[in-house]
Amino acid sequence: MTLAPEAPTQTHDLQVRTDAEGKPLAIRHDGRIWVVDPDTESQHWSGSDAHWDSRRTPFVGHGGQVSTEYWRVQVRLGSTSALRTFTLRREPLSPLWFLEHVSDSD
Repeated sequence: MTLAPEAPTQTHDLQVRTDAEGKPLAIRHDGRIWVVDPDTESQHWSGSDAHWDSRRTPFVGHGGQVSTEYWRVQVRLGSTSALRTFTLRREPLSPLWFLEHVSDSD
């Protein structure tokens, strides 16, 4: 039996453009540019996990805690396309973004 760590799949072609405060404005995913809808409110939070639970290595000086930044944003391809919800994740001190979840908006 082979054991593999559980981790969200990294989206290799994911790029996120942010404003000066770090809020996502647009996301390039699967060759498409998704624009964050300015008429919806983005959700932002951070979480800390013990590195032995998350299977991630803590950065030097963070002790046994790993802080992760999350954003849940409403995006669309164009002004008339349907909204979708993207949940994004970024590890501390890393320039890489990961796509945690995608869903259709209600």
